[in-house]
Amino acid sequence: MSAAETATPPPATSRGGTAPLSRQRVRTAWWLLAPMLVVLAMVAGWPLGRTIWFSFTDANLSDLSAWRFIGLDNYVGEYGVLMDREWWNAVGNTLQFAVLSVTLETALGLGVALLLNHPSRLRTLLRATLLVPWAIPTVVSARMWSWMLHDQFGVVNHYLLALGALSAPLAFTADPDLSLLTVVMVDVWKTTPFMALLILAALQLVPPDCYEAANVDGVPAWRVFRSVTLPLIMPGVAVAMIFRLLDALRVFDLIYVMTSNSRSSKSMSLYVREQLIDFQQVGYGSAAATLLFLVIAITTGVYLAVTRSGANGASS
Repeated sequence: MSAAETATPPPATSRGGTAPLSRQRVRTAWWLLAPMLVVLAMVAGWPLGRTIWFSFTDANLSDLSAWRFIGLDNYVGEYGVLMDREWWNAVGNTLQFAVLSVTLETALGLGVALLLNHPSRLRTLLRATLLVPWAIPTVVSARMWSWMLHDQFGVVNHYLLALGALSAPLAFTADPDLSLLTVVMVDVWKTTPFMALLILAALQLVPPDCYEAANVDGVPAWRVFRSVTLPLIMPGVAVAMIFRLLDALRVFDLIYVMTSNSRSSKSMSLYVREQLIDFQQVGYGSAAATLLFLVIAITTGVYLAVTRSGANGASS
Protein backbone atom coordinates (compact mmCIF):
# COMPACT_ATOMS: atom_id res chain seq x y z
CA MET A 1 0.00 0.00 0.00
CA SER A 2 1.46 3.35 -1.01
CA ALA A 3 2.12 6.23 1.33
CA ALA A 4 -0.56 8.27 -0.44
CA GLU A 5 -3.18 5.57 0.28
CA THR A 6 -2.25 5.27 3.98
CA ALA A 7 -2.08 9.02 4.63
CA THR A 8 -4.81 10.35 6.90
CA PRO A 9 -7.23 12.53 4.95
CA PRO A 10 -7.48 16.16 6.05
CA PRO A 11 -10.54 17.22 8.05
CA ALA A 12 -13.51 18.27 6.01
CA THR A 13 -13.71 22.00 5.69
CA SER A 14 -16.47 24.34 4.73
CA ARG A 15 -16.43 26.82 1.89
CA GLY A 16 -14.68 29.37 4.12
CA GLY A 17 -11.88 26.90 4.84
CA THR A 18 -12.82 26.39 8.53
CA ALA A 19 -13.45 22.94 9.95
CA PRO A 20 -17.03 22.37 11.28
CA LEU A 21 -15.73 21.92 14.83
CA SER A 22 -13.88 25.22 14.65
CA ARG A 23 -16.98 26.95 13.29
CA GLN A 24 -19.02 25.54 16.14
CA ARG A 25 -16.51 26.83 18.67
CA VAL A 26 -16.53 30.28 17.10
CA ARG A 27 -20.33 30.32 17.13
CA THR A 28 -20.39 29.26 20.78
CA ALA A 29 -17.86 31.95 21.66
CA TRP A 30 -20.01 34.62 20.03
CA TRP A 31 -23.10 33.42 21.92
CA LEU A 32 -21.17 33.58 25.20
CA LEU A 33 -19.89 37.07 24.39
CA ALA A 34 -23.28 38.37 23.24
CA PRO A 35 -24.58 39.44 26.70
CA MET A 36 -21.37 41.31 27.45
CA LEU A 37 -21.42 43.01 24.03
CA VAL A 38 -25.04 44.09 24.53
CA VAL A 39 -24.26 45.58 27.95
CA LEU A 40 -21.13 47.27 26.56
CA ALA A 41 -23.16 48.76 23.70
CA MET A 42 -25.70 50.12 26.17
CA VAL A 43 -23.17 51.47 28.68
CA ALA A 44 -20.47 52.78 26.30
CA GLY A 45 -21.86 52.69 22.77
CA TRP A 46 -24.87 54.94 23.31
CA PRO A 47 -22.98 57.76 25.12
CA LEU A 48 -20.19 57.58 22.54
CA GLY A 49 -22.63 57.74 19.64
CA ARG A 50 -24.48 60.64 21.24
CA THR A 51 -21.22 62.51 21.82
CA ILE A 52 -20.21 62.04 18.18
CA TRP A 53 -23.64 63.24 17.05
CA PHE A 54 -23.50 66.35 19.26
CA SER A 55 -20.09 67.16 17.75
CA PHE A 56 -21.88 67.97 14.47
CA THR A 57 -24.27 70.42 16.16
CA ASP A 58 -24.11 73.76 17.96
CA ALA A 59 -25.78 72.35 21.11
CA ASN A 60 -25.42 74.38 24.30
CA LEU A 61 -25.63 73.11 27.85
CA SER A 62 -28.22 75.73 28.79
CA ASP A 63 -30.73 74.26 26.31
CA LEU A 64 -29.84 70.92 24.74
CA SER A 65 -33.13 70.79 22.84
CA ALA A 66 -32.33 73.90 20.79
CA TRP A 67 -29.52 72.65 18.57
CA ARG A 68 -28.73 73.08 14.89
CA PHE A 69 -26.77 70.74 12.62
CA ILE A 70 -23.58 72.49 11.49
CA GLY A 71 -21.57 69.63 9.98
CA LEU A 72 -17.81 69.78 10.48
CA ASP A 73 -17.67 73.38 11.66
CA ASN A 74 -16.76 72.29 15.20
CA TYR A 75 -13.75 70.45 13.76
CA VAL A 76 -12.39 72.46 10.82
CA GLY A 77 -14.50 75.60 10.81
CA GLU A 78 -13.09 79.07 11.34
CA TYR A 79 -13.34 78.55 15.10
CA GLY A 80 -13.12 74.76 15.05
CA VAL A 81 -11.16 72.65 17.50
CA LEU A 82 -8.42 71.89 15.00
CA MET A 83 -7.97 75.62 14.42
CA ASP A 84 -7.64 76.43 18.11
CA ARG A 85 -4.13 76.97 19.46
CA GLU A 86 -5.31 75.99 22.94
CA TRP A 87 -6.29 72.55 21.64
CA TRP A 88 -2.86 71.95 20.12
CA ASN A 89 -1.24 73.25 23.30
CA ALA A 90 -3.29 70.66 25.22
CA VAL A 91 -2.25 67.96 22.74
CA GLY A 92 1.41 68.88 23.21
CA ASN A 93 1.10 68.86 27.00
CA THR A 94 -0.65 65.50 26.94
CA LEU A 95 1.97 63.92 24.69
CA GLN A 96 4.79 65.28 26.85
CA PHE A 97 3.12 63.98 29.98
CA ALA A 98 2.45 60.57 28.42
CA VAL A 99 5.96 60.07 27.02
CA LEU A 100 7.79 61.27 30.13
CA SER A 101 5.62 59.45 32.66
CA VAL A 102 5.44 56.13 30.80
CA THR A 103 9.20 56.14 30.08
CA LEU A 104 10.16 56.87 33.68
CA GLU A 105 7.60 54.46 35.11
CA THR A 106 8.80 51.67 32.84
CA ALA A 107 12.46 52.20 33.72
CA LEU A 108 11.82 52.49 37.46
CA GLY A 109 9.26 49.67 37.41
CA LEU A 110 11.75 47.38 35.70
CA GLY A 111 14.39 48.16 38.31
CA VAL A 112 12.00 47.58 41.21
CA ALA A 113 10.72 44.36 39.66
CA LEU A 114 14.26 43.03 39.25
CA LEU A 115 14.95 43.73 42.93
CA LEU A 116 11.72 42.08 44.08
CA ASN A 117 12.36 39.06 41.87
CA HIS A 118 15.31 37.98 43.99
CA PRO A 119 14.43 35.62 46.88
CA SER A 120 14.22 37.46 50.19
CA ARG A 121 12.47 37.14 53.53
CA LEU A 122 11.18 40.68 53.15
CA ARG A 123 9.85 40.20 49.62
CA THR A 124 6.21 39.78 50.69
CA LEU A 125 6.39 42.85 52.93
CA LEU A 126 8.05 44.88 50.18
CA ARG A 127 5.35 43.91 47.68
CA ALA A 128 2.63 45.01 50.10
CA THR A 129 4.45 48.28 50.80
CA LEU A 130 4.91 48.87 47.09
CA LEU A 131 1.15 48.85 46.60
CA VAL A 132 0.53 51.77 48.97
CA PRO A 133 1.02 54.61 46.41
CA TRP A 134 -1.06 52.74 43.85
CA ALA A 135 -3.84 52.07 46.39
CA ILE A 136 -4.23 55.75 47.32
CA PRO A 137 -6.97 57.40 45.20
CA THR A 138 -5.57 59.77 42.60
CA VAL A 139 -7.44 62.80 43.95
CA VAL A 140 -6.14 62.13 47.47
CA SER A 141 -2.54 61.70 46.34
CA ALA A 142 -2.77 64.81 44.13
CA ARG A 143 -4.06 66.92 47.01
CA MET A 144 -1.48 65.44 49.38
CA TRP A 145 1.38 66.30 47.04
CA SER A 146 -0.06 69.77 46.40
CA TRP A 147 0.23 70.53 50.12
CA MET A 148 3.69 68.97 50.36
CA LEU A 149 4.94 71.01 47.39
CA HIS A 150 3.35 74.29 48.49
CA ASP A 151 5.78 77.18 48.24
CA GLN A 152 4.86 78.70 51.63
CA PHE A 153 4.25 75.82 54.04
CA GLY A 154 5.11 72.66 52.08
CA VAL A 155 7.54 70.21 53.66
CA VAL A 156 9.47 69.74 50.40
CA ASN A 157 10.44 73.41 50.21
CA HIS A 158 11.09 73.46 53.96
CA TYR A 159 13.68 70.69 53.82
CA LEU A 160 15.25 71.89 50.58
CA LEU A 161 15.75 75.33 52.13
CA ALA A 162 17.09 73.79 55.34
CA LEU A 163 19.62 71.74 53.37
CA GLY A 164 20.71 74.78 51.36
CA ALA A 165 19.56 73.26 48.06
CA LEU A 166 17.32 76.30 47.45
CA SER A 167 17.76 79.98 48.19
CA ALA A 168 14.05 80.71 47.80
CA PRO A 169 10.96 78.50 47.86
CA LEU A 170 9.68 77.17 44.55
CA ALA A 171 6.04 77.22 43.47
CA PHE A 172 6.13 73.74 41.97
CA THR A 173 2.50 73.64 40.86
CA ALA A 174 2.11 77.34 39.96
CA ASP A 175 5.34 77.96 38.04
CA PRO A 176 4.66 77.41 34.29
CA ASP A 177 8.16 75.98 33.86
CA LEU A 178 7.74 73.44 36.67
CA SER A 179 4.05 72.51 36.78
CA LEU A 180 4.07 69.84 34.06
CA LEU A 181 7.26 68.22 35.38
CA THR A 182 5.79 68.27 38.88
CA VAL A 183 2.66 66.47 37.70
CA VAL A 184 4.83 63.90 35.91
CA MET A 185 6.82 63.34 39.11
CA VAL A 186 3.67 62.72 41.16
CA ASP A 187 2.27 60.38 38.49
CA VAL A 188 5.54 58.44 38.45
CA TRP A 189 5.41 58.11 42.25
CA LYS A 190 1.87 56.78 42.11
CA THR A 191 1.99 54.50 39.06
CA THR A 192 5.47 52.97 39.19
CA PRO A 193 4.16 50.21 41.54
CA PHE A 194 1.62 49.22 38.88
CA MET A 195 4.36 48.86 36.27
CA ALA A 196 6.63 47.05 38.72
CA LEU A 197 4.01 44.42 39.56
CA LEU A 198 3.16 43.75 35.93
CA ILE A 199 6.83 43.41 35.01
CA LEU A 200 7.42 41.24 38.09
CA ALA A 201 4.69 38.89 36.89
CA ALA A 202 6.48 38.63 33.54
CA LEU A 203 9.82 37.98 35.27
CA GLN A 204 8.40 35.11 37.27
CA LEU A 205 7.31 33.40 34.06
CA VAL A 206 10.89 33.21 32.77
CA PRO A 207 12.03 29.54 32.91
CA PRO A 208 14.79 29.02 35.52
CA ASP A 209 16.60 26.71 33.08
CA CYS A 210 17.63 29.75 31.04
CA TYR A 211 19.51 31.24 33.99
CA GLU A 212 21.01 27.91 35.02
CA ALA A 213 22.44 27.40 31.53
CA ALA A 214 23.86 30.94 31.54
CA ASN A 215 25.48 30.39 34.94
CA VAL A 216 27.07 27.14 33.77
CA ASP A 217 28.49 28.92 30.73
CA GLY A 218 29.76 31.79 32.90
CA VAL A 219 27.79 34.49 31.07
CA PRO A 220 28.03 37.92 32.77
CA ALA A 221 24.90 39.15 34.56
CA TRP A 222 24.42 42.17 32.27
CA ARG A 223 24.59 39.98 29.19
CA VAL A 224 22.10 37.54 30.72
CA PHE A 225 19.71 40.41 31.33
CA ARG A 226 20.16 41.79 27.82
CA SER A 227 20.06 38.52 25.91
CA VAL A 228 17.78 36.33 28.05
CA THR A 229 15.66 38.28 30.53
CA LEU A 230 14.73 41.33 28.47
CA PRO A 231 13.60 39.49 25.31
CA LEU A 232 11.49 37.07 27.34
CA ILE A 233 9.71 39.76 29.37
CA MET A 234 9.24 42.24 26.52
CA PRO A 235 5.66 41.10 25.72
CA GLY A 236 4.67 41.74 29.34
CA VAL A 237 6.49 45.08 29.38
CA ALA A 238 4.77 46.08 26.13
CA VAL A 239 1.34 45.30 27.58
CA ALA A 240 2.10 47.33 30.71
CA MET A 241 3.33 50.25 28.61
CA ILE A 242 0.27 50.35 26.36
CA PHE A 243 -2.04 50.26 29.39
CA ARG A 244 -0.19 53.16 30.95
CA LEU A 245 0.02 55.06 27.67
CA LEU A 246 -3.74 54.86 27.12
CA ASP A 247 -4.30 55.96 30.71
CA ALA A 248 -1.83 58.83 30.38
CA LEU A 249 -3.44 60.13 27.17
CA ARG A 250 -6.74 60.67 28.98
CA VAL A 251 -5.24 62.03 32.22
CA PHE A 252 -7.59 64.43 33.98
CA ASP A 253 -7.93 64.22 37.77
CA LEU A 254 -4.25 64.46 38.68
CA ILE A 255 -3.63 67.59 36.59
CA TYR A 256 -6.96 69.20 37.47
CA VAL A 257 -6.44 68.85 41.23
CA MET A 258 -2.81 69.99 41.20
CA THR A 259 -2.78 72.77 38.58
CA SER A 260 -6.47 73.32 37.71
CA ASN A 261 -6.82 74.98 34.26
CA SER A 262 -3.22 76.16 33.98
CA ARG A 263 -2.29 76.54 30.32
CA SER A 264 1.19 75.13 30.92
CA SER A 265 -0.17 71.73 31.99
CA LYS A 266 -3.67 71.56 30.49
CA SER A 267 -4.36 68.14 28.95
CA MET A 268 -6.83 67.17 26.24
CA SER A 269 -9.30 65.92 28.85
CA LEU A 270 -9.12 69.24 30.71
CA TYR A 271 -9.70 71.07 27.44
CA VAL A 272 -12.83 68.96 26.86
CA ARG A 273 -14.07 69.63 30.39
CA GLU A 274 -13.44 73.37 30.00
CA GLN A 275 -15.50 73.56 26.79
CA LEU A 276 -18.33 71.40 28.11
CA ILE A 277 -18.67 72.77 31.67
CA ASP A 278 -17.07 76.20 31.88
CA PHE A 279 -18.13 77.46 28.43
CA GLN A 280 -21.22 75.16 28.18
CA GLN A 281 -20.47 74.47 24.51
CA VAL A 282 -21.74 70.90 24.23
CA GLY A 283 -21.24 70.67 20.47
CA TYR A 284 -17.73 72.10 20.52
CA GLY A 285 -16.75 70.10 23.59
CA SER A 286 -18.15 66.92 22.04
CA ALA A 287 -15.96 67.50 18.98
CA ALA A 288 -12.90 67.78 21.24
CA ALA A 289 -13.98 64.63 23.11
CA THR A 290 -14.39 62.78 19.81
CA LEU A 291 -10.89 63.79 18.73
CA LEU A 292 -9.53 62.55 22.06
CA PHE A 293 -11.33 59.25 21.50
CA LEU A 294 -9.82 58.98 18.01
CA VAL A 295 -6.32 59.60 19.36
CA ILE A 296 -6.72 56.77 21.88
CA ALA A 297 -8.37 54.47 19.32
CA ILE A 298 -5.59 55.04 16.79
CA THR A 299 -2.94 54.41 19.44
CA THR A 300 -4.63 51.15 20.38
CA GLY A 301 -4.98 50.11 16.74
CA VAL A 302 -1.32 50.79 16.01
CA TYR A 303 -0.27 48.79 19.06
CA LEU A 304 -2.45 45.83 18.08
CA ALA A 305 -1.14 45.93 14.51
CA VAL A 306 2.48 46.02 15.64
CA THR A 307 1.89 43.25 18.18
CA ARG A 308 0.14 41.05 15.62
CA SER A 309 2.86 41.56 13.00
CA GLY A 310 5.53 40.76 15.62
CA ALA A 311 3.72 37.60 16.66
CA ASN A 312 3.34 36.49 13.04
CA GLY A 313 7.00 37.17 12.38
CA ALA A 314 8.04 35.15 15.45
CA SER A 315 5.81 32.21 14.51
CA SER A 316 7.06 32.14 10.95
